[in-house]
Amino acid sequence: MLFVLEGRGTAYVDGWPGRIGPDTGIYLRPGACLTINNDGPGPLTLLSSRCPDPGTGQRTTAPRTATAPGASPLSPSPFVRVADRRAQTTGDRSYRVVVDGEVGCDAVTQFVGTIPPGRSPDHFHLYEEVLCILEGRGRMWAGRTHASIGPGSCIFLPRRQVHCVENTGDGPLRLMGVFYPAGSPAARRYRSASSTRNATPRK
Repeated sequence: MLFVLEGRGTAYVDGWPGRIGPDTGIYLRPGACLTINNDGPGPLTLLSSRCPDPGTGQRTTAPRTATAPGASPLSPSPFVRVADRRAQTTGDRSYRVVVDGEVGCDAVTQFVGTIPPGRSPDHFHLYEEVLCILEGRGRMWAGRTHASIGPGSCIFLPRRQVHCVENTGDGPLRLMGVFYPAGSPAARRYRSASSTRNATPRK
């Protein structure tokens, strides 16, 4: 799957076109052919995630900007705008699920979350997760250690890694996340004597 960070253009998935811009998710089914045209004067930057990792082998195909004769329309559409997805809340935070089973992706979930100033309680998930900071600045806590984060920072969190995101700014911190196996961004377990028995903080 892909997520547009900046720029605008036209993407073709198996020849079917879709306009893309910032905060657009794109789901590629296994074996799908992707062609992207940058329609603007500036760069078109996308973040790519794949699961499972197919390894180092590369497969290239000819660009396709038209569908094959008799091809059926893609349904549901592989292009998803964050603004078109329902906002959901968990505590004082909100998120929008972008790519999930509704567009045919049953293994992985992609979402965009918004975090207000402050630090949330330490918690962990039963899935592995990758986060990319879209805007705002703060600290990423993992157990007893932390690192500064800002736009473009990417973080990998193994399953059961105790962590939290601290927003040190005055405005919201936005991030894009991808986790496996699929589920809800609100599914979390809070750190306690019992819940972390099998979740030792990593150094």
